[in-house]
Amino acid sequence: MAKETRILAIDFGEKRIGTAISDPLKIIAQPFEFIVNDQQCFPRLAAIIAEKHIEKIILGFPYRGDGEETIITRKIKLFKIELEKRFALPVIFIDESFSSSVAADRVQQSVTKKMKRRDKSLLDIHAAVVILEDYLRSCEQ
Repeated sequence: MAKETRILAIDFGEKRIGTAISDPLKIIAQPFEFIVNDQQCFPRLAAIIAEKHIEKIILGFPYRGDGEETIITRKIKLFKIELEKRFALPVIFIDESFSSSVAADRVQQSVTKKMKRRDKSLLDIHAAVVILEDYLRSCEQ
């Protein structure tokens, strides 16, 4: 029997990487986990890809109106190249311009404890959910 595949979304950060995954029908984006961006991030991503039968990766990219490249956009491009090389999966950029602010609003509304709302990893995970939701919506059209 064929395995049901999913889509993985990544909110890249220099310290933390937020992740979200789709359901097997690729309709719903679900928060997954944050990964510390260190030498163990690729082995952890490899485990997620294998465990969840990931077929494609959606990577948030902060497009700028002026088209100028920044330090973070260069790092995200290099990260994309590394993902493609290591996992032989399609990696698709999607505009993440407002994902952090939408994620912050969601965390504010859904997390009641103030200390928990300060957890930046929670914001990273929810930003990945927003990125994946945007991608899934774009596929419906």
